[in-house]
Amino acid sequence: MTDHPDFVVPDITTRKNAGLAHDPRDFTLPQPAARYTDEDHATWATLFRRQSDMLEGRACREFLEGLDLLGIDAERIPDFERLNRTLAAATGWRLVAVPGLIPDEVFFGHLAERRFPVTWWIREPHQLDYLQEPDVFHDLFGHVPLLAHPVFADYLEAYGKGGMKASRLGALPMLARLYWYTVEFGLIREGDDLRIYGAGIVSSRSESVYCLDSASPNRIGFDLERVIRTRYRIDTFQKTYFVIDDFAQLFDATAPDFTPIYHKLAALPTYGAGDIAPGDTVLQAGNREGWADTDDL
Repeated sequence: MTDHPDFVVPDITTRKNAGLAHDPRDFTLPQPAARYTDEDHATWATLFRRQSDMLEGRACREFLEGLDLLGIDAERIPDFERLNRTLAAATGWRLVAVPGLIPDEVFFGHLAERRFPVTWWIREPHQLDYLQEPDVFHDLFGHVPLLAHPVFADYLEAYGKGGMKASRLGALPMLARLYWYTVEFGLIREGDDLRIYGAGIVSSRSESVYCLDSASPNRIGFDLERVIRTRYRIDTFQKTYFVIDDFAQLFDATAPDFTPIYHKLAALPTYGAGDIAPGDTVLQAGNREGWADTDDL
């Protein structure tokens, strides 16, 4: 959350945006395509090829269908406006370029209006395997294909509207956990198998393997209140992944007014990122191998 008092704008964000101006109201700017270098496009192509090659049989059907529908360029960083024509026709969503992480209220406002903020710049070659802050590959490759799916697109709009309310109620940490464990790091059932839909996984080569194949993490059936009581990891792979049955389950579970849920859960303790709680539907209890002992968020 960029509204946190300890947040510091990352150095790479400052460097990439030197000399550029964004709208102070919504943090948008025209996609500065002229700034992309040959090295930038080569980085995109490397990331795109290696993720696309490994996601068949790992990513959910809806993600792969969205990737195909949008015709996202494999060789060059895509033109946002070209994608917007296809995306708007599919679900009414559009992409807006932003300089990087943006304030929470601004982010929620965009989602509530079916606009998805996409960081315009791309990571540098030495950061192929990990970048803590989102770049255009994470935001566009990771998030945008599912915006072509009507139910997920409606869920993300509802999340934006819910975020604006949570901010007023002082409940953002709880709602942030929901985003983390669904939009960023969610798994979904597909027949008898598990598949990836979270953007933080599909844009990560190593976590795309770890989340499905490793014996280390917990895999637990999705339950709304359980998720928003659970802290998470930003410095390592996740200790727990929550699994939905389908996107309709996700949308239906999050449709009610969260106000009484926030009030109820505020009086209850949170769970650690690796905890198994009473009542969990445990698909796999992780063996905890390699778990870091740093703090959860």
